[in-house]
Amino acid sequence: MRMQANIAGYQIKIQGIVQGVGFRPHVYRLAHEYELKGWVLNSSAGVLIEAEGNIDNLNQFARRLVDDPPPMAIIRSCQISSIEPRGCQDFTIRQSDNQDEKTVMISPDIATCADCKREVLDPHNRRYGYPFTNCTNCGPRFTIIKDVPYDRAMTTMAPFIMCPTCQQEYDNPLHRRFHAQP
Repeated sequence: MRMQANIAGYQIKIQGIVQGVGFRPHVYRLAHEYELKGWVLNSSAGVLIEAEGNIDNLNQFARRLVDDPPPMAIIRSCQISSIEPRGCQDFTIRQSDNQDEKTVMISPDIATCADCKREVLDPHNRRYGYPFTNCTNCGPRFTIIKDVPYDRAMTTMAPFIMCPTCQQEYDNPLHRRFHAQP
């Protein structure tokens, strides 16, 4: 496959507290902002990204990953390697991979954020008075995880089916509950 001269590819491995903090949704939104193609996934070692696109956009994307992470993320290392672009057609969040050594750091439980507090206290909100409200910025993490990588299927929440409205929020890339695992 012949690629344009200004098209490049990166494989990016990020380690630290990068699971259960909205990192994959953050990567997804940044990739779309910079018009990149590829994928992101949780691994048992952290977060793995393959992205391709315009080299200037790719470099800005990589810089923003480190300089502007989600609020609860703590990046311990970021390894960037050049790869051949594969001709991806879109950017996706892939199913997690637990083939790596289990070295990922798990986030502690996080106190309810201001946005969730507003919802719980608003009598017109569907979450009014609901004590277990959470999003990618708050809620249980450490106390509900059973194994890594951190995905809903690896938590004590796995047996609970989301209602259709919660599922829509979970699937919406523009929502703060996009891929929220608790």
